[in-house]
Amino acid sequence: MTTVVPNPQLLPEPEAASYAECFACLAEPTRVKLLHAVATTPRGLTVGALTEILGISQSTCSHHVRKLADVGFVHLRKAGTATLVTINQACCSGLPHAADAVMGLLAPRPCCPDDLPADVTVRALRGDDWTAVRRIYAEGVATGLATFETEVPALAALDAKWLPGHRWVAEIDGVVAGWTAAAPASARECYSGVAETSVYVADGHRGRGLGKALLHKQVTEADRAGLWTLQTAIFTENRTSVALHHTAGYRTIGIRERIARRDGVWHDTVFLERRGILS
Repeated sequence: MTTVVPNPQLLPEPEAASYAECFACLAEPTRVKLLHAVATTPRGLTVGALTEILGISQSTCSHHVRKLADVGFVHLRKAGTATLVTINQACCSGLPHAADAVMGLLAPRPCCPDDLPADVTVRALRGDDWTAVRRIYAEGVATGLATFETEVPALAALDAKWLPGHRWVAEIDGVVAGWTAAAPASARECYSGVAETSVYVADGHRGRGLGKALLHKQVTEADRAGLWTLQTAIFTENRTSVALHHTAGYRTIGIRERIARRDGVWHDTVFLERRGILS
């Protein structure tokens, strides 16, 4: 019997389907010309204007506009009795990324870290862990590269902020040596599945895989609970943390230049995002 070994570099099915939908939508010359006309007119064009520019019937133009809108290349809104078509910059900016991914120039993002340390136990945070958690937080504050906070928030503030079911500690030999937690990114209901995450490892325990173990628990439990986006901001100088988050499926969205000051000094942060499993 022949055993088929899955290719670890194979594009995940949801990503492959999404890219295929984008490229299939553009497999029609008139649609490509229509998209180009809208993209080069920042203020947008009405369906009537597009009909004249392309020399096609209004019903045909409306059909192509709807196809582009369904995939997300364009936005539609009413302008009086007319329909105004404008470009969706996010979708168009993502097209080169899709092409790079399909052509193998981008490696598929991993689900979560592997090769977890055998001597690290990750469990839910308990009431008697708060002293250790706040001590580790203070050690991170002292580095000057972990947070813009200059003092550790009060226990009550952290308890109110962090999501129940998304706060974990890592133990080595029964001693709490790291923690991770997620907080709502917004109070608005539409962002209920978006959370901001933090990971801290105690002095003297860094480089032993605690961060990797904590991130594994963080992202797998977030997927299980239906959180669709995790996000975090990391000081640009903290390259180790950025690389660690990449192993957990986070991607770099961009650099937030001079986003805030700490001790009178402006700092840039790397903004990272991890997309979860959408139902």
